[in-house]
Amino acid sequence: MQPALRLALILACAVLGLFLPQLLGGTPAIYSAAVLIAIFAVMAYGLDAIVSDLGEVSLAHTVFFAIGAYATALLSVRLGLGPVGTLLGTIVMALVAAGILGLITLRLREFVFSLVTYAVAVVAITVAANWTFVGGSDGLRGIPAFETSIFGYRAQNDTQLWPVAYALLLVTLYLMRSFRRSRLGQAAIMVHLNPRLATMSGIDPQKTRLQVFLFSAPITAAAGWLYAYQRAYVSADLLETYFLILMLTAVVLIGRRLLLGPLIGVAIVQIQEKFFSFGGYVDKIILGTVLILVLAYLPGGLVGLFQALREASRRVREHDEPATRTD
Repeated sequence: MQPALRLALILACAVLGLFLPQLLGGTPAIYSAAVLIAIFAVMAYGLDAIVSDLGEVSLAHTVFFAIGAYATALLSVRLGLGPVGTLLGTIVMALVAAGILGLITLRLREFVFSLVTYAVAVVAITVAANWTFVGGSDGLRGIPAFETSIFGYRAQNDTQLWPVAYALLLVTLYLMRSFRRSRLGQAAIMVHLNPRLATMSGIDPQKTRLQVFLFSAPITAAAGWLYAYQRAYVSADLLETYFLILMLTAVVLIGRRLLLGPLIGVAIVQIQEKFFSFGGYVDKIILGTVLILVLAYLPGGLVGLFQALREASRRVREHDEPATRTD
């Protein structure tokens, strides 16, 4: 496909996506689901860079999500900053936290890395639930509506917030696509697949790991930024395992290193929970079971399963063709 035609097709799909909730009925429930899908997809893309490109499983990415939400609440409620100011504050705080966590875990790999990041998440939820400065167990309420004087836009409900969520999603997709085509993205893959070869090629594995952390954390934190405006309050429940399981499921359900994979994965989960729910606890059980089944039996995700079935079908056809010709 020619570049100009490809660009035109991408732009057409982007415009169509903006009006998709309206085309699906335009009800408040549909807009609410669309906003949450966009927010949680952005949240998952931050983890996707760590899992799919760096080859590590960070169990602390809920911390970055919570940092984005808490930074937004503190800066908007106590300092009166608008969305642009809170977003900038969110990015700075996420970079600081990612830098500290990245330096701590530079020399750690695989199981030990995951264990340390999980310990960080446990510490974070304990602090958030007990520190009065961030609201303790009651959380922080009274986050004002999304309103920016720069663009003169105010969003008081999910219908009005949808263009903001969609724009954040599009920016995230662009960043992920650019990252995987960048020198850093290629270095991350090499560090993941062959650290020794990466070192021989002049790539510093530790520096690469830290840079990927610094790239991924603000993305997940930006999701927390918008989620705070969508909920109008934040609390320690942002650090619950549900959000971690949701991120991990979104990353692996469709297939790793697929640009639209986390978005489709989140959409499947959210559509089930919003429109075909069996109740809160049952939905969580379903989500956890899906993650277990994918990790245990579908390491390539649904795309890998489809490819395996297609290959098996091709082999069956090739096996039957000689017999058909003989007859």
